Amino acid sequence: MIARTTAFVYKGRAVDVRQVARDLGVRYVLEGSVRLMGERVQVNVQLLDGQTGSHVWADRFETDRRDLAEAQSEITGRLARTLNLELAEAVGRQVEREQAANPDARDLVMRGWAWWYRRMSPANRQEAQHAFERALKADRQSVEAKIGLATILVSNITDGWSSGAQRELVLAEALLLEALERDPNRSMAHYAMAMVRRSQGRLAESKMEFEAAIALDRNNARAYFNFGLTLVFLGQPAAAIAHIEKALRLNPYDPNSANFYWSLGMCHLLLNEPDRAIEFLTKARAGNPRGYYVHMSLAGAFGLKGNLEEAQAALTAALALKPEINSLARLRAYAWMNNPAYWALREKTVDIGLRRAGFPDE
Repeated sequence: MIARTTAFVYKGRAVDVRQVARDLGVRYVLEGSVRLMGERVQVNVQLLDGQTGSHVWADRFETDRRDLAEAQSEITGRLARTLNLELAEAVGRQVEREQAANPDARDLVMRGWAWWYRRMSPANRQEAQHAFERALKADRQSVEAKIGLATILVSNITDGWSSGAQRELVLAEALLLEALERDPNRSMAHYAMAMVRRSQGRLAESKMEFEAAIALDRNNARAYFNFGLTLVFLGQPAAAIAHIEKALRLNPYDPNSANFYWSLGMCHLLLNEPDRAIEFLTKARAGNPRGYYVHMSLAGAFGLKGNLEEAQAALTAALALKPEINSLARLRAYAWMNNPAYWALREKTVDIGLRRAGFPDE
């Protein structure tokens, strides 16, 4: 059985939805089909450019018919999340392609989010920050520009790419307070504020802000992921796993999904499950070989398991990427990692492995 959305009655005749899109000036069209195959349901969807008919994106979802109600929620959530990302990327490419001499604030905001959702790198973050700064200059009242710029600033701090962390943290907080005063119902504003609070070591407040972000947007995959990380730093890795897994289900093709695997690896490592941790951390290393924290976690996992040669090799890779993080004391300098419950778990697991690999306390 196949159901399709490619045609319907319009102006008294059956027409293709792409023709309707051209008639109405609609920019993007979602086309889909549902196929029933025994006990399995397969949903195929694709996003088309309504003006040219060209293909933008496609995906396939499969589930068991017996869990159709739950699967419907998962599919629609993942679909909404993916569409949001793909549309931001498509509009961002359009702005770049047209190279408008004076793009307005809305165009620049879309371009900023497009760069933000790409693979993590200093260059991509710089492009995103430049777009949001231009948007804010074009419209000083733009709530979206303030949220976008604050998100970039605090993300650079947590990823170790900020040259003036304290100054930028103050600016990010001020931008978000202004944005939330204008519109308290923006999921990404609460997401960014949660990141600010975590960077300040205010983990309980970070948790509350992530809960607000998710309540406002059940498809905010990065909110689920970072909510999980805040729970980890609160010393609750078992509770964190479900939220990080939810982020993966919502956005399995996230170009930064290596971080999802890293965080799952850390959860299992803190739970003293080194084999499971190594499985996830190896996936994370394959997806992001430039992440020093991935190699550091692998060193802890291999050391805890007793594989000292592999632990030492992973530690060497971590120090080559981030030489300033050369002791457990340097790690504890990060405010969000200084929670006693978190360090109590580390002392029984990760840090034992790191010490075995040769990582010093001071």
